[in-house]
Amino acid sequence: MTQQELFNEFLSLPAEAQRQVIDFIAFLRQKYAVVEPASKSLDIDLINDSFIGMWSDRQDLTDSTAWVRGVRENEWSKSQGLPENKLFHHQ
Repeated sequence: MTQQELFNEFLSLPAEAQRQVIDFIAFLRQKYAVVEPASKSLDIDLINDSFIGMWSDRQDLTDSTAWVRGVRENEWSKSQGLPENKLFHHQ
C-alpha cells in the first residue's frame, strides 16, 4: 500500500474513526519514541570540593539563623528608617 492509498483509506473513514486513527498514531509515537539520554551529570566529589565548608572558620556564622536575623534587622531597619530595636521583637 502506498502512502497515497493509505491516505485515501484514512479519508474514506468517518470523522470519529479518523480521530481514533490519529489518537492511535499519537499513542504509538509516544510508545516508540526515542528517549534522549539525560545530560551527563557532572561527577563532583562534594566532600572534597573546596567550596563546601568555605566559611567553616567564620566565628560570626556559628549560629547561621542568628546571623541572618541580624543582617535582616540591620538592612530592613535602614530601608524603613527605624531603629534596629524597634523593627523586631525577639525573645
